[in-house]
Amino acid sequence: MPFTVSAFYRFARVEDCEALRADLFAFGQREGLVGTILIAPEGINATIAGPDAGVAALLAHLRSDDRFAGLASKESVTEAQPFQRWKVKVKPEILTFGAPEADPNLLAGTYVKPLDWNALISRDDVVLIDTRNDYEVAIGTFRGAVDPKTQSFTEFKSYAAQNLDPAKHAKIAMFCTGGIRCEKASAFLRAHGFDEVYHLEGGILKYLEDVPASESLWEGACFVFDERVAVGHGVIPAGHRKCRCGWPVGEGQDQCLSCLAATPTAAMTGRRP
Repeated sequence: MPFTVSAFYRFARVEDCEALRADLFAFGQREGLVGTILIAPEGINATIAGPDAGVAALLAHLRSDDRFAGLASKESVTEAQPFQRWKVKVKPEILTFGAPEADPNLLAGTYVKPLDWNALISRDDVVLIDTRNDYEVAIGTFRGAVDPKTQSFTEFKSYAAQNLDPAKHAKIAMFCTGGIRCEKASAFLRAHGFDEVYHLEGGILKYLEDVPASESLWEGACFVFDERVAVGHGVIPAGHRKCRCGWPVGEGQDQCLSCLAATPTAAMTGRRP
């Protein structure tokens, strides 16, 4: 039976994290779901999978809560179970960043729908930044995007401080896999004096779902954090697998570019995503 995969997040004030965790864990168990939900005082973030009816039931359950009524999700289908277990965890942040001022509940950037994204990033006065990690950028990104060469999202703060200036970079557009990193990154930039900050609503996954390949400015594949490894247009698995170090490897390849360039010892203990 095919599995429905759903990725979603929502920034919202959550005061009863433990109670919400217990409720969602029990609900997911009843519906036969796998995957992970993270809960924090700032909101919820998840990628889950299971029978289509079970995924739909959980989403409906969440949306019945006023805090998550506007929850947007991105669904795709896979033949293989993408996760092994069902986990619901309480964390300090739903996405670790370590900058309290980066609060999307207060300082969200301007959302740009996938069908309007091409027009924005084709403008000469817009700086386009990929907020993902280097191993993600290596297998695919938008044409003309700046790669900050970060190994973790927390490094974006240093990148911005050293390379971006509100006086020189008046218009900034950012994107990430599902949209959540851009929410925090745009809030961070706005908190530090950048007024005109845009981000791709729904992230790359929504763009690959909505924009036809013939009109796309996306090049390559999009890394995802499950057993599919990477997807392409139509959110269809792109034929990648994981290298022994954890990085994505293209079809027909034995090692990722990092391991190929490393010494034998480094390749065995290489950096993991």
